[in-house]
Amino acid sequence: MKLRCAVIEDFQSVATTVVDWSPVTDDVEIVTFTEHLATVDEAATALDGFDIVVTLRERVPFPAELFARLPRLRLLVASGMRNSVIDFDAARRHSVEVCGTASSSTPPVELTWALLLGLARGIVPEATALRTGGPWQSTLGADLHGRTLGLLGLGKIGARVAQVGLAFGMDVVAWSRNLTKERTDEVGATLAASKDELLAGSDFVSVHLALGERTRGLIGAAELARMRPTAYLINTSRAAIVDTDALLAALDAGTIAGAATDVFDVEPLPADDPVRSTPRLLATPHLGYVSRANYETYYGQAVEDIRAFLDGQPVRRLG
Repeated sequence: MKLRCAVIEDFQSVATTVVDWSPVTDDVEIVTFTEHLATVDEAATALDGFDIVVTLRERVPFPAELFARLPRLRLLVASGMRNSVIDFDAARRHSVEVCGTASSSTPPVELTWALLLGLARGIVPEATALRTGGPWQSTLGADLHGRTLGLLGLGKIGARVAQVGLAFGMDVVAWSRNLTKERTDEVGATLAASKDELLAGSDFVSVHLALGERTRGLIGAAELARMRPTAYLINTSRAAIVDTDALLAALDAGTIAGAATDVFDVEPLPADDPVRSTPRLLATPHLGYVSRANYETYYGQAVEDIRAFLDGQPVRRLG
């Protein structure tokens, strides 16, 4: 009898077509789920009777309660090599192997610049007006050359965002609690003396920090008030780093020129969420890692993980 494998969060219905699953289909029946599993109850009901689950990024938590309600589960494959929503201790207690895949930082870098440029040049309102018979030119674009790009975080993604900013002729400054001058010199950026200095002096502020106790709520009402009224905020990192209510209030009041976000406190975003109607906000449905090349890596290596598990030699083990 074949094992059963659930591939969840396949919103675009591409998981089984973007790569070749034939290395495992003689032994495994693949079932895809295109709807979000929002609660433990929903996940437990949908995944009951599956031996293998392939999950995408950190969209569906796997707490101890869920492992306890999935007695047949033996392998959980998560895209990426880090995952903060899987209870690895519980996985071990329930004899569930957890494996990961590689993941490229290139797509979120590119999306950051798509959002920044979209904000700067009013791409969405101008394109919408053109297609709907609206006014011909209604916005005045913000320049990049000679302006200051402030980066909160200068890790792998932040550094690559910095390189693009430098190519545009921007002055790039960066700050995080443990950032050193040696690191900023290496990238070609300037080390800001403080978070407040970066916020007050930047024309564009982009967030590239990991979420943790020290970064949760890092940008709130007081921080947004320090930004220039002509400045823009971009967040492609984690929603909880920026206080959403404070950001929406700042946008409603016009105390900053605009913002862009790809991450939200609740995903998928509820239909009545005020994010959907707040002015001067460019929002995308968490597309940071959603690219063909990354999906080919995610699902291609998920197939490898499953094959290795079936052969008794698990690879890319997590936790």
